[in-house]
Amino acid sequence: MEQYRERTGSTGPVSRSHVETLADGTEVKLGVWLANTKTRRAKLTERQLEWLAGLGLEWASQALNRA
Repeated sequence: MEQYRERTGSTGPVSRSHVETLADGTEVKLGVWLANTKTRRAKLTERQLEWLAGLGLEWASQALNRA
């Protein structure tokens, strides 16, 4: 997510089909990961939500405020 934000200047929206290629050639299905993480946000720890909110994901910030 950090690489995507640095490259595009934003955190989204990221399409579910988006694949991010890391510097070492590894491909990460960022869109699927984000969609799944957002869907399961109620199960994330406060630390995980803080990290995601720090990246600029609004839904993570909102989840923190509700906790």
